Amino acid sequence: MNAKIFVPAHADVTEDILPSAQYNIDKVHEIAEKTVTLCKKSIYFEMILQKLSAKYSLTMNFEQYVLVGITVRSYLSWLKDTERINAEFENNVLIWKKI
Repeated sequence: MNAKIFVPAHADVTEDILPSAQYNIDKVHEIAEKTVTLCKKSIYFEMILQKLSAKYSLTMNFEQYVLVGITVRSYLSWLKDTERINAEFENNVLIWKKI
């Protein structure tokens, strides 16, 4: 992308967005890898959410639960679509597991 300035939502205005963009890309891959690692053993969504929240020092309230929960579900969907994890039902509970 070419522009004279960039105005990120959660950072200062900058003329060079590449370091921030690369940081975000790296963070996405870090969280994805952590999620896959959590799925080495069968695990359900609430435990994935709890462990990722603890890892990144998040404090849950209803708003965080919804926002972070949506994000974690997006990661799970992406990881399933890219065949890194799979989902199945055990005792009527959706379980995630590394392929």
